[in-house]
Amino acid sequence: MKKFIGFVKKEFYHIMRDKRTLLILFGLPITLVMIFGYALNNDLKNVPIAILDQSKDSNSIKLTNKLLSSGYFVLVANLNSQKDIENAFKEGKIKMVISFPPSFSNELLHNKKANVQLIADATEINTATSITGYASAIIGDYNAQNFGENTSPIGLNISNRMIFNQRLLSVYVFIPGVIGLVILIISALLTSITLTREKETGTMELLSISPLNPFTIIIGKVVPYLLLTIFNCFIIILMGIFIFHLPMNGSIFLLALECILYITTCLSVGILISTNVDTQQAAMFTSLVSLMMPSMLLSGFIFPLESLPTALQYFSQIIPTTHFINAIKLIMIKGSGLEIVWKQTLILLAMIVVFLGISIIKIKKKYQ
Repeated sequence: MKKFIGFVKKEFYHIMRDKRTLLILFGLPITLVMIFGYALNNDLKNVPIAILDQSKDSNSIKLTNKLLSSGYFVLVANLNSQKDIENAFKEGKIKMVISFPPSFSNELLHNKKANVQLIADATEINTATSITGYASAIIGDYNAQNFGENTSPIGLNISNRMIFNQRLLSVYVFIPGVIGLVILIISALLTSITLTREKETGTMELLSISPLNPFTIIIGKVVPYLLLTIFNCFIIILMGIFIFHLPMNGSIFLLALECILYITTCLSVGILISTNVDTQQAAMFTSLVSLMMPSMLLSGFIFPLESLPTALQYFSQIIPTTHFINAIKLIMIKGSGLEIVWKQTLILLAMIVVFLGISIIKIKKKYQ
């Protein structure tokens, strides 16, 4: 029994000395609970909206203030005409427009009835249905306070309009996310594992004494993955268009540019991971924890970013998949051009420079 207890103590000692094991045992469960706990929260807060108030009377202003004071919505734009609505959505800065017609005040005064229109961006179905539900409930409460019960023949009529996805098809949400995840798996995960395998077998040390510098060797190994991933990417996009009827309203060339930038970003991350680990298992674990799970939960693929706490919303901005999904939705579904997606384009370019720059520094230190 003493030998058994001694053996158990020895194993505990080894576990406590191994930082990676401790990280998996204690860090991973806490991280997963925190991410899932916040990501699975369906309560939306501070959703960006625009107001088209063509009446500008006391009732429309009071109702607008009530909507904004609820905590669910943040006003980011005041629109001047119906023509501004589609442009505001194409910019990707708002999720909903609340429209008051020019006759709003007169209809209330003479007919005791007026219309309020809720126009939502249905490229994110869950967000669109949730925020129209929130707004309808708040307007219903305002209706009851000022004009009697919701069933009263006087008061406000609410009409909902979904744009870019009137039939509320789920493929508009999931296909862009699937494209992002498949690219991530093929490029970042396989690249990190492949390069780490070369380190395990000693191939990298042998290649490092060749006339080529180590970084050139690594890039040479990565190029096939770049070309194959580009091919896979366009196969998936064609499947989305012709099998699942995903629209293609924007520029094919701009879409190709965003795909190539995202693939290169993922490859850069894979190279960076391979410079920090020594085994294939460690490369796979690091890729799954640092890339796959955040990309699934915090990129807007499954859960709306607006449902996340502010800290995680900021964290989501350092995930390449967040910007790629946003960019291809804007291009394919909304028909937006480079004047709209320039921000996502620059962010992906910056990530490539940063990740490759760090990788070059680490490779030079190790092999030169």
